[in-house]
Amino acid sequence: MEFRLCFDTIPEQFDRWRVHYCPALFEYFIGKAGIGKGTKILEIGSGTGQATDPVLDTGCDFTAIELGKNFSDVLRRKYGSRDNFTLVNDDFVTHDFGGERFGVIYSAAAIQWIPEPAAFSKAFGLLKPGGMLAMMYLSADYQTPDPALFADIQKVYDEYFKPETSYPKGSFSYDNAVNYGFTEPETKLFHGRRQYTADEYVQYIGTHSDHIILKEPFRTPFFEGVRAAVLAHGNKVVYNDTYILKTVRKP
Repeated sequence: MEFRLCFDTIPEQFDRWRVHYCPALFEYFIGKAGIGKGTKILEIGSGTGQATDPVLDTGCDFTAIELGKNFSDVLRRKYGSRDNFTLVNDDFVTHDFGGERFGVIYSAAAIQWIPEPAAFSKAFGLLKPGGMLAMMYLSADYQTPDPALFADIQKVYDEYFKPETSYPKGSFSYDNAVNYGFTEPETKLFHGRRQYTADEYVQYIGTHSDHIILKEPFRTPFFEGVRAAVLAHGNKVVYNDTYILKTVRKP
């Protein structure tokens, strides 16, 4: 199975536990991009809607393209009754959009799963002149709030985290968009904080791609070991989050 499809095997868990992006990021993004009623928007890899609602709620003309069938079913249930929502269950790389062009294309931690030349070249071609490509992702730090907990969890990873297939370390770089004709690069940082109990944390990390594919005899002792480590440190995991928004424009 492709890594980018493994998320689709756990749609309900993914929908419940994956992080949503902070309101301040969307307020800035929507204002900078000039998104409003009638703006043609394309979201690449919508998942189950982690970054969909704030943009869809502007009244824009919203199209979501999502590869996963199960994710697409969740999106239909959530947004199918909205007049301004269109769903395409297909691969962004190979889908034929015809002559459709968009004022804004954006992605929340999805575009990096696409080979860089295909991702940037196709997005560039689909944008109207002056249109914006926006890419958002999360940098999460639970080491700083509790170094001792971090160290104990790393011991569990060292002993039991042995997926059959390693996470693919691709060469995608968000900053390379300027090599494909985009201009006006900007990076904005936004900050947040979240907290989990041991049980919640096990559910959350279970939505990461290389954790999803972890098999026995390692899977059970890994998740039990992480849970035990969190319980031993006050039943609390705290994250300091940095939400990163990168924007570029088509001249």
